[in-house]
Amino acid sequence: MRICSLLPSATDILFALGLGVDIVAVTHECDVPPGTPAIPVITRSTLDSNTLASGDIDRHVTAAAHGGSSLYELDHATLETCNPDLIITQELCEVCAIGYQQVATAVRRLEDTASTKRIILSVEPQTLPQILDAIVRIGEAAGVGDRATRLVGEMRDRLDAIGQMAARSNTRPRTLAMEWLDPPYTAGHWVPEMIRIAGGQDDLGRHGGFSYQITWDDVARYEPDVLVLMPCSFDLARTIREATALSRLHEWQRLTAVQKGRVYAVDGGRYFSRHGPRIVDGVAVLGEILHPDLLPRRSADGAWQRLS
Repeated sequence: MRICSLLPSATDILFALGLGVDIVAVTHECDVPPGTPAIPVITRSTLDSNTLASGDIDRHVTAAAHGGSSLYELDHATLETCNPDLIITQELCEVCAIGYQQVATAVRRLEDTASTKRIILSVEPQTLPQILDAIVRIGEAAGVGDRATRLVGEMRDRLDAIGQMAARSNTRPRTLAMEWLDPPYTAGHWVPEMIRIAGGQDDLGRHGGFSYQITWDDVARYEPDVLVLMPCSFDLARTIREATALSRLHEWQRLTAVQKGRVYAVDGGRYFSRHGPRIVDGVAVLGEILHPDLLPRRSADGAWQRLS
């Protein structure tokens, strides 16, 4: 089967299922294992997020959302050349990724000149159980349903093990996971559930819902014991750079978590933003942060870092 992945999370899932050789196209944001032969890139971003500050990125994203446009473009010529049987996309966020309608339109143009009927699979999980279900759906669509079921079973076992270990603690630190820093946003979707399993509580996050903008006064009123900085799609180095500006905020210096040295930066792009197998590694990261006495660090060096 020839598979086009229009989601970094789907690419992660496909490789975890042993389907790397079947992938014929990926997005510009997808990671592939070292040594993987080059795979055609089928998307590009209209926004240079590497050079823009967080506040500027937020303004561009907000304007695109209000205007009904996307920040991503699909390479129709490459799609035609790759000629995929299965295309994996999403409907959750039409601004920050190639959306289902854009893909459907492109596929209709292909099918006008070919007899092949292509499958478009849209996955948009918003909770951990839905992430596991999405993995099974992708596996079944690609003809490896048994592998997907085994992978999900292994992920469940790891989640249960982390949860059981964290449950031994007598404390559940009040945690604030921040999906954006300028302006400040809470984390949503599956992140509050990840925090719960890891032995914390995030009462500002929206379980199963979109993240939302808050103020630093909101943060101060919530008075978190632990702050976890996970700007959407940023790696650890970028998150640390973005966090340096926070030290200049008067409100920041007054936060208990800052004063007690319980502020952490994580690789949000790899372990929290994507709904793939690495989400379990993200729960492990949170466990190491929240309960280091019970869950000593075993994650990669680039997974997280204590800032203060």
